[in-house]
Amino acid sequence: MLVASSFPADIVERFIAAVKASPGKFNMASAGNGTPPHVAGELFKTMTGLDMLHVPYRGVTPAVADLLAGQVHVLFDPIPSSIGYVRTGKLRALAVTTVQRSELLPDTPSLAEFVPGYEASTWFGIGAPRATPTDIVAKLSAATNAVLAEPAMKARLATLGVRSFLGSPSEFRMFIAAEIAKWSKVVKAAGIKPA
Repeated sequence: MLVASSFPADIVERFIAAVKASPGKFNMASAGNGTPPHVAGELFKTMTGLDMLHVPYRGVTPAVADLLAGQVHVLFDPIPSSIGYVRTGKLRALAVTTVQRSELLPDTPSLAEFVPGYEASTWFGIGAPRATPTDIVAKLSAATNAVLAEPAMKARLATLGVRSFLGSPSEFRMFIAAEIAKWSKVVKAAGIKPA
């Protein structure tokens, strides 16, 4: 959750108070309709009851440029594309959207510390066609988990702000089902339509 360094609110609680005091005055940039930054912001709006105008851009680069220029007020952006601006003080990270604090920004709180239950993260997984034999799926899963557990891989992923989660194919299926249910509600509540 990023704001320009000149933005008067320096913590999430003050940001929420400022937006609640002036409903409709603040806007939220995103990398485009339905992108992870957009739905992360919509989840925040829904959970806090804030009234902010969504301003979609064609990608994160122009959204960050307008945030730096003060044309927009907040952006929910993945850490790798904005951490340089945070480290140089051009942008202020009010919070990370993962449940836990990020190793890349250890002094930046998690948004869940202010908005209990909030969690938005981009994830990647490996899938196989539905008819893939279970023994092949088990081998792929075991090999993937082994690589993700290697210290060198964990360290490399950490430099990108990524955490690895090991699990079984059935756990991954349950995770995907829960994610679909969660984000479907956000998309429906926000009235997000395909572009």
